[in-house]
Amino acid sequence: MRRDPEFFGEAELDLLYVAKKLDEALALEEVLDNAGLDYLVEPDTYHGGIIFQRERVGAFFYAAPDSVDNARKTLTAAGYKPYQL
Repeated sequence: MRRDPEFFGEAELDLLYVAKKLDEALALEEVLDNAGLDYLVEPDTYHGGIIFQRERVGAFFYAAPDSVDNARKTLTAAGYKPYQL
């Protein structure tokens, strides 16, 4: 389920996915909700474009370290490519 930052307390959250479009973010929320996973979504900026790079805003999805592996497996099974360092 989508949670507020206070839910996670002082835990250092891992970046799970960066949705670049609204419909992608909404679909991703549905996948995570249906799996019963806790996650945080925050808007943030990223650099996009090949020739003309510019700063854009996306939905950054985060998960707690103890559930990030399960969340990544869930996203992969749903056809998404989770963020990896």
